[in-house]
Amino acid sequence: MPKISFVSSGIADANEATAAMCEKYGNTGLDEAEVAVVLGGDGMMLQTLHKVMDRHIPVYGMNFGSVGFLMNSFEADNLPERIANAKPTRIHPLSMTATDNMGGTHKALALNEVSLFRSSFQAAKIEILVDEETRIAELVCDGVLLATPAGSTAYNLSAHGPILPIDSPLLALTPISPFRPRRWRGAILPNRAGVTFKIHEPEKRPVSVVADSTQFQEVIEVEVHEDRSNAVTLLFDPGHSLEERVLNEQFKY
Repeated sequence: MPKISFVSSGIADANEATAAMCEKYGNTGLDEAEVAVVLGGDGMMLQTLHKVMDRHIPVYGMNFGSVGFLMNSFEADNLPERIANAKPTRIHPLSMTATDNMGGTHKALALNEVSLFRSSFQAAKIEILVDEETRIAELVCDGVLLATPAGSTAYNLSAHGPILPIDSPLLALTPISPFRPRRWRGAILPNRAGVTFKIHEPEKRPVSVVADSTQFQEVIEVEVHEDRSNAVTLLFDPGHSLEERVLNEQFKY
């Protein structure tokens, strides 16, 4: 049996189940574990993936959240067998470098998406460059995001962006409530592309940026590219892989 580190989201049901699982299978700290088991929702899964990224251990989730797109169903029995038979899915994060209006530089990684949002009542004005070439001179909008395939079914989907197959070498560039150009609905980019967002009129139209759950205020420029040097591995029960879930999501109505 592998050394398991159990992680709970903190809600009552998850805590109760975690206590029972620890008693049944034992519990190891993340530093010494061979696999992490998360009991919670997708948000807790993302937090845990960020924590284990440097440790290179796979993560198996059990759903105690509302959506559970990244999770498996909860069962107390046969956990070692489920982990052994699980299908791994490897995900590379986005690397973000943001410059704020004071000249400060901020870095963060995002497994789902990097999102820019207007921070006032006025629409943001954002120039979009792909591989240092301006593609949208000025997007007037509530915001814009760049999503990984894993994140394409999250906020990107709510913003009417495309769903990307999980193993595709692609990124989704999606506007949030665009006003001008009104008919632009985004782009699908190769994952080797570097995307730069330049904020126009930042004093009058301030913008914040969020990489998963890490936020920075009053940015003037944001650079994003896929980081192939980092990766996380999710484990899914046979027949319930992330690839299958992404495919199913495209046929929901």
